[in-house]
Amino acid sequence: MKKRMNKKKIVIIVCSILFVLISTGLIYTFVIKNNNKNDTKEELKVSEVKEQKKVTIIDVDSKTRPYAVMINSVNEALPQSGLDKAYIVYEIMVEYGITRMLALFKDVDFEKVGSIRSVRSQYLPYVFENDAILVHAGGQKEALERIVNEKITDIDVDGAYGVRDTELRKTRAYEHTLFTNSNLLSKAMQDMNIKSTTETKNLLTYSADELDLSNYETKEANSISIKYSDYRTSNYTYDSDSKTYLRSMNNTKNVDLVTGQQYKVKNIIVYSAVYTTYTLRGTGYQKIEDIASGEGYYITDGVALPITWSKSSEKSQTVYKIKEDGKELVVNDGNTYIQIYPTTGNLSIS
Repeated sequence: MKKRMNKKKIVIIVCSILFVLISTGLIYTFVIKNNNKNDTKEELKVSEVKEQKKVTIIDVDSKTRPYAVMINSVNEALPQSGLDKAYIVYEIMVEYGITRMLALFKDVDFEKVGSIRSVRSQYLPYVFENDAILVHAGGQKEALERIVNEKITDIDVDGAYGVRDTELRKTRAYEHTLFTNSNLLSKAMQDMNIKSTTETKNLLTYSADELDLSNYETKEANSISIKYSDYRTSNYTYDSDSKTYLRSMNNTKNVDLVTGQQYKVKNIIVYSAVYTTYTLRGTGYQKIEDIASGEGYYITDGVALPITWSKSSEKSQTVYKIKEDGKELVVNDGNTYIQIYPTTGNLSIS
């Protein structure tokens, strides 16, 4: 009788132990699985945040060489087309006080860019600093000789790689009707066996998060006027809703030929340089003393931040720093207009 009772006790104890072990195992498995699920959810959240914070103006890891397109900006050639697809646009003065733009395009398709005009030698340092493929329609003698002698990669679109807009001939002179597109330029790259990749780093460093400049001494910048000459003044008006600047020239809206929309600019880098005039075949061409250094402003989000700039050689990149602490300038994610106006001009920021 006692033996039977002992056996029953032993069975009960063993069953109890097994029950505890099994229950513990189930609880452990449940907890681990839930923790793993939570970890996975957290990883997904982090991944989503990282994806949201990715720079969108360009792929910063891309090795694609950009196109640097000479864009006509004489009054008779307005409106322009395709500048809304450019990630950087330089505006520099040429002869007679007019300006011309060098617009950079990278990893984007564009159906109509222009109108395209001839190149000048003062644009070459900015082609070099981006290791860009120069797109133009002819050029000043000195610039064309340098393209040949220095083996500068270029595509002249006044021919097979450009299109004349015959409809615009009703309102424009012939020289203001030449355009190109990404398909034609891709064909030129193949036909001419042009190298499409580069090891040159991006000119600017971009912040995926909106910059906080509150710790720096800045000035209000809701209205900007950049006078190059009596012929050309470029204007910007801050739009707080879009946090961009609406662009004008001579106080006339700078709109796109195709979309009809006024160009919006996220970042403006503006500074002056010494321009000198030299005569060639009766024309007073311009040179810029840009292998130099100076001060200017970085303008974004309604404020102007004092900066410094320096360029040590034609082929080196312009270095932009914050004047107050000497740190590298980081710009907001978005397109950037680099306005290099003559010291005889005028800059107004208010």
